[in-house]
Amino acid sequence: MTIADHHVVGDVGFAACKSSDAFDPTQSNAEVIERVRHEFSIFPQNTLGDVHLAELDGGVVGWTARDSDRDYVSDVWVHPDHQGRGIGRALVLHILAAIDDEGHTLARISTHASNATAIRLYERCGFEIVWRGIEFSKSMNVDLEKVHMEKRLA
Repeated sequence: MTIADHHVVGDVGFAACKSSDAFDPTQSNAEVIERVRHEFSIFPQNTLGDVHLAELDGGVVGWTARDSDRDYVSDVWVHPDHQGRGIGRALVLHILAAIDDEGHTLARISTHASNATAIRLYERCGFEIVWRGIEFSKSMNVDLEKVHMEKRLA
């Protein structure tokens, strides 16, 4: 990822988040929406890990990241205009291969419990739900119901 990609990564992430099953307008006022948009805009330059891009016709259409723990997938986002084409699955499988290549025996990911689309994707990639409960979201500054998922690696 280049510096030039930072802006588009934030835009893709925010668009995907806003269109997802996880985005609950009843929990989100203008302040929360702007906070989430800001978090996406600063993520690329603030991440401690790696960001992997999905490109189509020369443009960024999705991305995945490991922000801190090397066995934890912190982000998977595909622009709504490009969802349903296997890009999310390709991103998840790509980052799982990187985690496996580093010798980790377990991969972890989490999402909003209401994000049925993401949960189905992760389950199709071999993840299982290991925890469901309430967590505080720093980016939204609200409590959210989340799921934690894990996948055993070879």
